Amino acid sequence: MKNEDSKYLNKKLTPKQVKIITIVTIILLILILGVVLGMKILKDKEKLKQNNNIDLGISNVQEEPKEEQKEEVKEEKKEIKIFNGDERPIAVMIDNHRGAWPQAGLNDTYLVYEIIVEGGETRLMALFKGQDVKNIGPVRSSRHYFLDYALENDAIYAHYGWSPKAKSDISKLDVDNINGITCSTKSFRRVTTKRAPHNVMTSTSSILSIAKQKGYKTTSEDTSVLNYVADEVELKDGIDATSITIPHSTLHKVKYEYNEKTKRYTRYARGTLQKDYKSGKEITTKNIIIEFVPNSRLNDGTSKDRQNLSNIGTFQGYYITNGKAIKITCKKSARTSKTIYKDSKGNVINVNDGNTWINICPKNAKVNIK
Repeated sequence: MKNEDSKYLNKKLTPKQVKIITIVTIILLILILGVVLGMKILKDKEKLKQNNNIDLGISNVQEEPKEEQKEEVKEEKKEIKIFNGDERPIAVMIDNHRGAWPQAGLNDTYLVYEIIVEGGETRLMALFKGQDVKNIGPVRSSRHYFLDYALENDAIYAHYGWSPKAKSDISKLDVDNINGITCSTKSFRRVTTKRAPHNVMTSTSSILSIAKQKGYKTTSEDTSVLNYVADEVELKDGIDATSITIPHSTLHKVKYEYNEKTKRYTRYARGTLQKDYKSGKEITTKNIIIEFVPNSRLNDGTSKDRQNLSNIGTFQGYYITNGKAIKITCKKSARTSKTIYKDSKGNVINVNDGNTWINICPKNAKVNIK
């Protein structure tokens, strides 16, 4: 058996077989070399790609896509229009005798107080802030209880004359006041279209000029007496209030009629539609506040039936806007303190961004709201 194996091993290949084996070997070497070269080329390409990505700042790590962040829409904060800026308010005493009608400048106010005076008449105190009003009036004399409302508004107080009690209190309370009687006829001028004493006119620029001469501050950081809000106030739980009648006395009744289109109240006095002296436009207001406060005859030694107002304490009233009315309380703790107006739940009332008339009427006044 061993001899047979040796026989086969020792057997020589033919030239043809050697040639075939050589060709096959070369082909295999070429294939192996091709595979090796191909793998090297692929590896070099991958390395080159990685290097290029690094140069370009591209990461090969696949990150899971993030949810698109929604752009934050910043709502612009609504600013109060009726009371803003640092201009100090100006309070002007306005004649409300029939001979003074029509009055000037009342539609340019942010706030008007109406209170009883002697003879069953009322007088107005008009407040302006940051307005250039060329015609205001007719300007009339001061009464002492109006000082309380000028002070709670941190206002420069302008008037034309004064009662004895008002003169005394202006000094005692250190009120920044301007008495038109002592000023030039250019600053407090008489118009020929009205009869004296119902014909004195002034302007905000005249009052500010005099205030600067007197050294009064003309800017103020004081907050508003009323809590104005930018969003519309709708008194959904209130009673209907499209016609309001306020009898300040047997002589003087005020009426407000609601306009649903404009959402404002038109003012009447003693049955007469109230209009502006210059423009002829109707006198209107966005808000009405009624406050019931006791009044009595003041013994000032003049026998002129001048009045006193017992306005320190808590009193009943109404807030009226947009055709509705709610009951409120009105609290004033001192002559110089702000009046606080609250609803029946004890919350400070929100007031619509617009002008306001505050009618302070006798405690027993039979106000009609319908």
